[in-house]
Amino acid sequence: MPAQAGDAEDWAVHGQATFIDQYHPAFRSPFRGPNSLDPGSRGNETFNATLYAGARPWDGAELWINGEIDQGFGLSDTLGVAAFTNGQGSKVGEAVPYFRLHRLFFRQTFDLGGADQDVDGAANQLSGSRTHDNLVITAGKFSAVDIFDTNSNAHDPANDFLNWAVIDMGAYDYAADAWGYSYGVAAEWTTGDWTLRGGFFDLSRIPNGTELTRGFGQYQLDAELERRFQLFGRDGKAKLLGFASRGNFGAYKDAVAVATFLPADIVAVRRPSFRPGMSVNLEQGISDDVGIFMRMGLSDGSHEADEFTDINNSVSAGLSLKGESWGRDDDTVGLAFESAGVSRAAQAFLAAGGLGILVGDGQLPHYERENVMEIYYSAALFKGVALTADYQFVANPAYNPDRGPLSVLGLRLHGQF
Repeated sequence: MPAQAGDAEDWAVHGQATFIDQYHPAFRSPFRGPNSLDPGSRGNETFNATLYAGARPWDGAELWINGEIDQGFGLSDTLGVAAFTNGQGSKVGEAVPYFRLHRLFFRQTFDLGGADQDVDGAANQLSGSRTHDNLVITAGKFSAVDIFDTNSNAHDPANDFLNWAVIDMGAYDYAADAWGYSYGVAAEWTTGDWTLRGGFFDLSRIPNGTELTRGFGQYQLDAELERRFQLFGRDGKAKLLGFASRGNFGAYKDAVAVATFLPADIVAVRRPSFRPGMSVNLEQGISDDVGIFMRMGLSDGSHEADEFTDINNSVSAGLSLKGESWGRDDDTVGLAFESAGVSRAAQAFLAAGGLGILVGDGQLPHYERENVMEIYYSAALFKGVALTADYQFVANPAYNPDRGPLSVLGLRLHGQF
């Protein structure tokens, strides 16, 4: 039996498995480049299975380890769309399943006063209680978006939306390896209706790389302020996030300046640089079964994106609707819209044949914002298992109005305990 809220667990084991199959029909494509989405009719699948094991060495402390088996590929090997369509599709695809230790972290919670609050047990969270005001320290290997930029309506590709720039703020170039994880430390101080978060994370050795920097020689600082409130008797949250990375990044204008008869090469102009950014993250309950959300953000567009994707500014908004009104309490419908853009310097770089993290059609005769619409229906089959049908429409994939538009049909089967 799972632990009840308020019952302090000394240890726990959880697990999940997620299979995602996506397909797109052929679309218009007068040309393509090294990072282009294949314009032919094609499909790809991803699978991952994770085991979460946690223990409480003493009061207020938790130690967690997450081992994961990954297999499969995102569409076109996770290339061709800045707001990529599969949030479970890492940048490292393999036909044969492989094992990774994605998380190994320690968490300590300090009670600072106020009424006791129950904490429900879940993956990477032991059940128990803590005071309303508290300080939580997390250190080890985990994902920055485990703590920053979270949103109860759009943040979990195993259970809600699939698009990268819907589940996370597209311009949040958070520190991570190619799978989305990093070494770091984060602190969360909650008092009253406010929470202040701060984090220090390791960057990858080279942008979008599989190996993290040794000794934090390249790093990112994150700070987030959260305010909780009630609007018309319903809970809401507003978050302001600032982030800044210090690492070896190439300037777009430098890459274009040295390009002659060859495509612009960002690798040749990398040097120690500073990249800041910020975002706003809102969520609001409308009724017992309806919640809405919105994210807006931007990052420095003079230098290449480092870890996440090729987006300098992004806005997304949507809603989630539980199935209580039609007698399916555990079903969910979600609808979201997202629009992303890049700086003029990035546009010139792509036009000169430059390659980003996910995009690069070899040329960019015309530039338009990349726009996404996503809708999904998640149906609970039985306890802990859900089947989701997902549809995404992408206009101007990779900011290129000469290619596309793109329709992506998806199925997701997810189970957890």
